[in-house]
Amino acid sequence: MGIIVLLVVGGLIGWVASMIMRTNGQQGIILNIVVGIVGALLAGFIITPLIGGSPITSGEISIQSVLVSLVGAVVLLAIINMFRRGAVR
Repeated sequence: MGIIVLLVVGGLIGWVASMIMRTNGQQGIILNIVVGIVGALLAGFIITPLIGGSPITSGEISIQSVLVSLVGAVVLLAIINMFRRGAVR
């Protein structure tokens, strides 16, 4: 059950991050899920120890963990855009 919740929440986070970075038309639902989950993993390892709390990948869903995961997904999309286009946009 936890993996299903992670996929759904990761997909929503990836979708919102793609809307923020204006890349929604270029990626589908699978890439949204991947970006959301990988961004959540990156944020869980880097940002969460600095501010405390638990990452979304631990199964606990809170406002703090969702916002940290969203920041991680936006940063991941910015890095992908830098390699793809040469600009963050």
